[in-house]
Amino acid sequence: MAEEKKERWLTYMAITTILIAVAATLSTFKGGGFSTKSLLNQTLASDQWAFFQSKSIKSYIYDMRRENLEIQVASLEKQKGNDTLIKKYNGMVADYTQRVKTYESDKEAISKEAKGYENVRNESKTHSGKFGIAVIFLQISILLSSIATLSKKRFVWICGLILGVIGIFYFIDGFFLFF
Repeated sequence: MAEEKKERWLTYMAITTILIAVAATLSTFKGGGFSTKSLLNQTLASDQWAFFQSKSIKSYIYDMRRENLEIQVASLEKQKGNDTLIKKYNGMVADYTQRVKTYESDKEAISKEAKGYENVRNESKTHSGKFGIAVIFLQISILLSSIATLSKKRFVWICGLILGVIGIFYFIDGFFLFF
């Protein structure tokens, strides 16, 4: 009779260990996927910020050219007979002003896109972290179940189950982020 009871809990232990191992495998898989997504979005955000910087540099160059031409126009206006050159410079000033405005609006769009990538990166990091914690608890649970099998100690298996439940909680939380 005692032998039957022992075999029964050992059977339950084997089944729960398999379920916990499956959850650990899925948690590792999903955590890795979110980690990859986080890295990819970090790269995309970095690319956008580099693009933002290039637009900033170009905007600054055109702004400096515009200021230089405005100084030259002011100098030429004091002299007579430079109307054609002043008109040409004023046209260039207007062109440079328009380019600066275009670069500034481009920078706003680029910044918005980069921040979007950063938000996805941050969310992916959060998901990945939850799955990582789940793997830790699930692996310890599997370890305790293995020790319980070898030592035939039911208490060790129950401790492993408790850690397995915590791991499964984090596994589910990795999907939904409710905690």
